[in-house]
Amino acid sequence: MAEDLVLDTWDLHLERNGREHRTADMGCKQLVVRRGQPFTITLRFSGRGYEEGVDKLAFNVDTGPCPSETSGTRSHFAMTDCPEESSWSAVMQQQDGESLSVSLCSPPSARIGRYTLTLETCTGYQGSSFHIGHFILLFNAWHPEDTVFLRDENERREYVLSQQGLIYQGTCDYIFSVPWNFGQFEDDILSICLNMLDINPKHLRDQNRDCSRRNDPVYIGRVVSAMVNCNDEDRGVLAGRWHDPYDDGTNPMSWIGSVDILKRWKDFGCQPVKYGQCWVFAAVQCTVMRCLGIPTRVVTNYNSAHDTNANLTIDRYLNEKGGQERQSWDKIWNFHCWVESWMARPDLAGDYDGWQVLDPTPQEKSEGVFCCGPAPVKAIKEGDMQLKYDIPFIFAEVNADVVYWVVQGDGMEKQSIQSSVVGKNISTKSVGKDSREDITHNYKYPEGSEEERRVFAKAEHEKKSVPEEDEALHLRIKVSEGANKGCDFDVFAVINNNTDVERVCSVRLCARTTSYNGTTGPQCGLTDLIDIDLEPWSEKRVPMRILYEQYKDSLTQDNLIKVVALLTDHQTSDVMVAVRDVYVENPPIKIRILGEPMQNRKLVAEISMVNPLEVPLSNCVFVVEGSGLTHGQRVKQLEEPVEPQAEAKFRLDLMPHQSGLQKLMVDFESDQLRGVKGYRNVIIAPQPM
Repeated sequence: MAEDLVLDTWDLHLERNGREHRTADMGCKQLVVRRGQPFTITLRFSGRGYEEGVDKLAFNVDTGPCPSETSGTRSHFAMTDCPEESSWSAVMQQQDGESLSVSLCSPPSARIGRYTLTLETCTGYQGSSFHIGHFILLFNAWHPEDTVFLRDENERREYVLSQQGLIYQGTCDYIFSVPWNFGQFEDDILSICLNMLDINPKHLRDQNRDCSRRNDPVYIGRVVSAMVNCNDEDRGVLAGRWHDPYDDGTNPMSWIGSVDILKRWKDFGCQPVKYGQCWVFAAVQCTVMRCLGIPTRVVTNYNSAHDTNANLTIDRYLNEKGGQERQSWDKIWNFHCWVESWMARPDLAGDYDGWQVLDPTPQEKSEGVFCCGPAPVKAIKEGDMQLKYDIPFIFAEVNADVVYWVVQGDGMEKQSIQSSVVGKNISTKSVGKDSREDITHNYKYPEGSEEERRVFAKAEHEKKSVPEEDEALHLRIKVSEGANKGCDFDVFAVINNNTDVERVCSVRLCARTTSYNGTTGPQCGLTDLIDIDLEPWSEKRVPMRILYEQYKDSLTQDNLIKVVALLTDHQTSDVMVAVRDVYVENPPIKIRILGEPMQNRKLVAEISMVNPLEVPLSNCVFVVEGSGLTHGQRVKQLEEPVEPQAEAKFRLDLMPHQSGLQKLMVDFESDQLRGVKGYRNVIIAPQPM
């Protein structure tokens, strides 16, 4: 009778499997594979090789604390001649003496997470079991049967593999991007993301049920959306704060990547990291989702409505000088960021596969928890309010009406006609390049179109907006060039008479510093009430100068000034309101690359910025990071203050460890200038063989 088959050593082929599964860049010394795709292991037996017909080989894979076949967290499968599509399989590839290569494959619907792999050998009636080791299984956007399958290779590279990107901020009239280091393949990040799943309240309540649902990106997206914020006291990653002081943590403006945030969270025993705002929450969710293999992108919605009472109307109350008359819980955020993740929705009847909105910024509870989504973008566009999850809230963010009420001295309230201002220029980074893609058309039909009216009827809402063309008088605000930090600049109320009769009206301009979430601060500009006569079909401009002296002390780190123009038409007594948020520009950061960029060869970056203010900058700190370039964050504190109009400058040695296109990202902080950002693309040549 043949002696027992005894496993001596084994090889999980980390490098080869990592390359084939596009996980080689993950900084863990563990096998990481994507579901539905075969991976190869080699078994070496001692004394004799495997004999077909004599020896039987079978494998066990287990995930979660209480694996079971019924919940899909355990599988026992014998080695066969051909792979199984819908279950785990093992197929012999080749035999070389005492070595045997086996191809293992999971079904494309397998649970993701950490797995244990064991081998069972049986010769005659004798059997033995050998622990081979651990591996991690991820979602697979490359497999047509996976629910996160994405057809286009360039999109997969951008939304799953790219470790850096751009996040859009500013105002709908002044859109700019800030660089972000997602860093989903950096050392330790995968392990942190898996730990996040393991400490989520659903897992703690019922570990078996939670692990059995980890095959579903809808479920995972919802868990991650809840865990990125800490509002449910669930040991979530980030605490939000939207106003000074940030002294007991990090100012949300200062972050330039998710890696530092996730590592701090882990290092401090899953205590919330202070502080986040919407783009920080969204960027961290993007990192976690990409890390787990779900295609994800950060999206910015300009003039985003937060409609607390779900009536699709945001009421704003102003006094006759353009100041806020009374507090309203409903807000209009200058911009608001969420993520979209790509997945099928077999849980919904109808064609709702594709991009889904997930929003980890804590605003409203969903099924008792601070999370939001996944909501199919198609359902938001069609006004299908009853589908899961949270469609009415997101529908309002991009579609609510704004009604301005001007409260006059005698207490009379006048309603101002307001054309559609909410849900503008919905933006995300383009695939494969650093430009902005406008995706507003994915969320809404063109303003005033028949389809738009149909959607609003379905959403049981009458659109109140009056098309601008019908207005006899048209009011808007323009900004002069040179609205730069440290400078005075001009804004104008521009009034058009669109009729063939003369109109008499009065106009007033008011400016206040404001935050991106709609909270206004002190006044920094006000004109007297100015009477104007408008000839038929004419245009007039009323200027207001905004002085640095007036805004410097109350300008928040968001660099925003809200300008309100109020116009009264003497003929009709109608009141019109125009509002514009002006972004006051930070100085640019210059980044020069010295030397030939090559993998594992020293490179020097020269980083500089001119102080545009009339006072010195003290406590100046540059923070630099970039996946593949810096090995974590590099911090440079300047010893001396930077005098007015002087240049802050330093050199940094880099040792790029990954070839290809990388982004070097810089943040500058000081007592007077906060959150100044810059980046430079660097193409790193591969190391010569």
